[in-house]
Amino acid sequence: MPLTALPTHFDRLTTFSVVRTNDPAELDGRSRVSNRLAGSGRAYRYQLRDRSLWRMRFNEPIFSLATRSAGAIVASHGGSRFATEVSIEGDGDFFCFATLLHGDVTLIGQGQAATGTASRGLVFRPGQDTRLVTSDDSLRTNVFIKVAEVEQALEHMLDARLRKPLEFRPSLAWSDGLAGSLKFQLDLVMREFERPDGIADNVVALASTTDLLVALILRGAPHSHSEHLHLGADGAAPAYVQRAEEFMRVHGAEPLRIPDIAAAAGCSVRTLGAVFKRFRGRTPLAALHAIRLEQVHAELCRDAADTQVGAVARRYGFTNASRFASAFRRRFGETPLDAMRRASRA
Repeated sequence: MPLTALPTHFDRLTTFSVVRTNDPAELDGRSRVSNRLAGSGRAYRYQLRDRSLWRMRFNEPIFSLATRSAGAIVASHGGSRFATEVSIEGDGDFFCFATLLHGDVTLIGQGQAATGTASRGLVFRPGQDTRLVTSDDSLRTNVFIKVAEVEQALEHMLDARLRKPLEFRPSLAWSDGLAGSLKFQLDLVMREFERPDGIADNVVALASTTDLLVALILRGAPHSHSEHLHLGADGAAPAYVQRAEEFMRVHGAEPLRIPDIAAAAGCSVRTLGAVFKRFRGRTPLAALHAIRLEQVHAELCRDAADTQVGAVARRYGFTNASRFASAFRRRFGETPLDAMRRASRA
């Protein structure tokens, strides 16, 4: 549907700041149409691709832009009746996620080009030599989110400082995995920003929505840290677990309590339990039990010639001989004495 048939699209955006123009001359340079997004240090320059249109005047708007900001999010609607080139200048303090409602937009930046359509979104960081080329009758929505918010959330997920910049793949297929969920959340943000009593006016709801949006961005949009993040989700434990396990190994023969382990890991007891359940499939106490069994096994095999099984077991907290023997056999497939004999022969 051409934009000339959609005059009500921008009329209904009563909660947004809307700028429209019928005059191509207003698209040249930093005019009132090239308004800056709230809270950012960048400016947009627009120019019609067809030079024959530059001196014409139109009865209907040929370009419309609506923006609204709240917290770390800026939402915008953009409409171009004719193919337009958009140059973006200034600081790249936001990531932009663009959804095409009609027509298409080509993103050009850093020697690469990607085209957004109804089935493919665009992801870019304005202000890094970025240009956009819209088609005729292009209508799109953009959700901008502060780079600092996304990078901070990623560091929390990885439990480590970023060693390289966070960069997203410019083209995003909405049908791929969690990208569909991300698009749903982006659409929800746009709808809520259009409401006078939506999440943009409720700081509590906005905070929760921002957290969910950032989490879906990092899980649903491919980026320079996706592989590391994927490994963390599927098996590679975060630093909390690694620090806790290392502390258990070093102090396995000492009286340990779960609060001690949590303190050494740098997290709360509740968090410790949650990350062990997610990444190890057991409780921290069960992990400590397994580590102590491994340490008993290693000591029996290392000093097989002159080691008493009972003494070693008791040093690591195994005071019931029969339960210790059963646990040892389940874990290693042999009795403590069998392990000692095999080590002696070796």
